[in-house]
Parts: sequence; structure tokens; C-alpha cells
Amino acid sequence: MIFSENMKVNLRIEEERDRRASEYVTREAFWNVYNPGCCEHYVLHMFRKDPDFVPELTYVAEIGSKIVGHIMYSRGKIQKDGGGAIETAVFGPVSVLPEYQGTGIGGALIELTMEKAARMGFKIVTITGNPQYYSRFGFVSGAQKGIRYAGAPEGEDFPYFLVKELENGALEGVSGCFEDPPGYITDPEEVDRFDKWFPPKQKLRLPGQLGYQQEADHE
Repeated sequence: MIFSENMKVNLRIEEERDRRASEYVTREAFWNVYNPGCCEHYVLHMFRKDPDFVPELTYVAEIGSKIVGHIMYSRGKIQKDGGGAIETAVFGPVSVLPEYQGTGIGGALIELTMEKAARMGFKIVTITGNPQYYSRFGFVSGAQKGIRYAGAPEGEDFPYFLVKELENGALEGVSGCFEDPPGYITDPEEVDRFDKWFPPKQKLRLPGQLGYQQEADHE
């Protein structure tokens, strides 16, 4: 794997001793990005006790003894329209410290863990994210494969719901609906309580965040 500036980056499975550092990296990576503050570090913290959590695919990236990146996996399901379900691998959050973003660390974590997911028998990966970024890893919109996203408005395409076949033809002839694993649902009050374990940071409403334009239009 090639990283910018010839960095020596080690990718390995997350260990228990890494947990708080991984949560810190996740908090730093997502703070004020999509919303004021963030909840992704709390999602990571709680998922480790969730039966859908996949520790074998949850990795850290480290430079020396410093953790600079992290990826978490869980199990999800596509409910088929004709009955039954198909298991999927779900990754996210994927986190890289801001000062190391753009160096290839996030992409390396994604590629390594998807290869391992395929070896473990997963045939499909489902995520929500930026389609322009994730297309480089072979992801396409769920609608393109006949899979709807349960959180999207009825009858509307949701371009941020993405799928990738780890086995060619895994979704051939399949139509259905994917719903995020319950572990991604958070209580804002619980997030705020958990956040007190970390250094104080200011929550800001910034352009580009979810809902920013709607709020600006009503000011």
C-alpha cells in the first residue's frame, strides 16, 4: 500500500487497549462535519457491545505508536421483497485524524478490510456515504442494484446509500430494502454525556452541514 510522503503506516485489528484512542480519532474526524459536534464516536463506543459488531474487520491505522485512523464494521440485512433476507457487511464510521486526511490511510483501511470481508464469506457491502468518493472502490447506488434504503422518502432515490458486490452477481435478480442496524440510532442526551469524557470542543453550525441551508432560509 502506498501512502503520501512515504509514511510508515501499520494497519491492524483494533485491540481493547486502542478503544479510547479510536474513539478520539473518530470524534476528531467527524466534529462539526455533518452536524454541530458529532455522534460517531459514541456509535463506535456502543457498537462494541452490540451483537451486530464485527471485531475481526474493525481495524486501526497507526504511525509509530499513534493511532491516526480507524474503520468499524457491523452486520446488516437486506430484506428481500419476496421474503427472506441477505446478510451484508456494513462499514462506518471510517475515521482519519484531520491532519492525516488525504494521505491514503482511509482508502487503505477500506480496501484491506473489504478483501478480508470477502474471505470471511460476506458477499455484499452496504454503506451510506459520498458516492463520488466511494465509487473509486466499486460502490454504486443501491437503486442501481434494485435495493432501496429504508431511511429514504418513499419513491425517491437516495444516492448516498451505496452497495458493492464482493462476489459477482450476488444481487442478481434481487430486490429489497436495507435498514441501518439499530446500533446506529443514538440518543442526543446520551451522546452529550459520553462526550464529557473527551477534551471540550465547540459545536458549530457551519455551511455544508446537513440541514444548514434549510435553517439559513428561515433566519
